[in-house]
Amino acid sequence: MLAIFKKGLVNPPQELNGPVSPQAAVSPKKSEEILKGFLSDAFNGFSIGFGDKALLAYTPLEPSFKAHQRLFCGVNDMYCIFLGSLNLCTLNRQYGLSKGSNEAMFLIEAYRTLRDRGPYPAHEVLKDLEGSFGFVIYDHKAETVFTALGADDALKLYWGIAADGSVIISDNVDLVKASCRKSFAPFPPGCMYHNERGLMSFEHPMNKMKAMPRIDSEGAICGANFMVDAYSKVNSMPRVGSEANWANWGQQA
Repeated sequence: MLAIFKKGLVNPPQELNGPVSPQAAVSPKKSEEILKGFLSDAFNGFSIGFGDKALLAYTPLEPSFKAHQRLFCGVNDMYCIFLGSLNLCTLNRQYGLSKGSNEAMFLIEAYRTLRDRGPYPAHEVLKDLEGSFGFVIYDHKAETVFTALGADDALKLYWGIAADGSVIISDNVDLVKASCRKSFAPFPPGCMYHNERGLMSFEHPMNKMKAMPRIDSEGAICGANFMVDAYSKVNSMPRVGSEANWANWGQQA
């Protein structure tokens, strides 16, 4: 899977930017070039664009390739790419979905419920999910980007910054590394990112995140690993009620 969000829509942590060497043999790629490369290598892949805001690309698993499932769903200008699997029996009943609904459908419905009515803070919903998961949600009308990765470390997501400043999110480490060069890192497990509120841990929502520089095999700084800072607390927590939703989870700093 591949998600590309243009500069200005998503502002990633500053530490994700690696140093750019003028002597570098290969430069970072622009978003259109990254998408073209992804689709050229994809099995039955497709993409959908949203003007100058975003690009989403998806490929189902090849029949002979055994791995976690990949799903794509779009409802009312809300789109979700999902990796992994969840225990949906209880979740579908809770959100009024049919037995035939899949994980991507559930996440869109959960996002819409929390965006519009906000019965619970987002970190509580994610922490209660049973299964392995990684997903990207793009709400085109609201221009909202929301992504999260399960805490069990069964799946991997990577994010980086392209040559044109776009933010790239994918499960393909080779694609992200080749596209973003020194400005990429693993997406931290047990965390969620929102383009208005930034990166936070849904496992430890009371703690701030800290960046630790990553050093590659050549000894050069290559983005940063993000982890929970056990000694630094946020000033406030999201309130339960109309303001406790995935589109606005409260101040963190």
